[in-house]
Amino acid sequence: MNLTEASFLPNNHELPAAGEATWQSPSNIALVKYWGKHGNQLPKNPSISFTLSAATTKTRVKWAPKQSDAAKHRFFFEGEENPKFGEKSFAFFNKIADFAPWLAGLDLEIHTENTFPHSSGIASSASGMSALALCVMSMEKSLNPEMSEADFKRKASFLARIGSGSAARSLYGGLVQWGALEGTQGSDLLGTPYEFPVADVFTSYRDTILLVDKGQKQVSSTVGHGLLNGHPFGEIRFEEARKNMNAIQPILAQGDVEAFMKLVESEALMLHALMMTSDPYFILMKPNTLAILEKIWAFRAETGIPVCFTLDAGANVHVLYPEANEQSVNQFVETELIGHCQNKQYLRDQVGGGPERK
Repeated sequence: MNLTEASFLPNNHELPAAGEATWQSPSNIALVKYWGKHGNQLPKNPSISFTLSAATTKTRVKWAPKQSDAAKHRFFFEGEENPKFGEKSFAFFNKIADFAPWLAGLDLEIHTENTFPHSSGIASSASGMSALALCVMSMEKSLNPEMSEADFKRKASFLARIGSGSAARSLYGGLVQWGALEGTQGSDLLGTPYEFPVADVFTSYRDTILLVDKGQKQVSSTVGHGLLNGHPFGEIRFEEARKNMNAIQPILAQGDVEAFMKLVESEALMLHALMMTSDPYFILMKPNTLAILEKIWAFRAETGIPVCFTLDAGANVHVLYPEANEQSVNQFVETELIGHCQNKQYLRDQVGGGPERK
């Protein structure tokens, strides 16, 4: 994909008329993990994710030309004004100033809410930044009504990436790639819909998210990515990720669930191994995380049901399985796993269709 940052500079620098937009955008769960970055939120390795359906952020932005020299911004999280949470959003606007210059001339009011706990390792930054980027693009669309849907989505993904790398993958449904990889259309600048064949079994995969620890993560993803700089296994990891990105193509095409489970679990454990061997080092899993993993392995061995796990940079567990096994896995979760969750809480999710304007 022959795109550069200059491809996303706007032609129209006018202020949009007063308006508002509401977007609901999903989280995503990476199968091959992005971990390590450089430059302006560019990945050290390509990644691929399932877009989720139930784990979403809904964001409404109201805008109007500013009424005084200093723009006035207000931020509301789940119905309560929360300037602290708003700091990240307004820092994002500063980062994308060259690509959305009209933002500096607007008063903004932002209302946002999640269907899942904030900052607990369920990629709230991915859903949050992608929803916010879509609202910014609605402003640009009002200035450029002829913009195609494809261009709208591409720039939204580009902007979302600047706010949170993994947010680049939340702009499309199904399987989404982010990062350049030889033989593909992937780009470091934005996410792209997965372009290769996918067996039916992977189009409706289920993801039960076990909330082991709903508190804020021990280390932010930003800090975690930085720990890959100079990491003794960093370059080896980036090469392994590229190998796994190539390896997953025939797995997805052939519906090879056994190979899928092996690759996805290995990726999850490798991510946590990197954190445990960084300087400083962190253990992001909790005792209940390990207990869940061991029970998943035992259940799979005893029943032959193709259920596996993946993890993001936190303690929570994503339990992945085909739709055909939903009833059996739900029973297993209810009887064996929710006792390891904080307040027995979990979310049932599945592969979703991407963002929606509300």
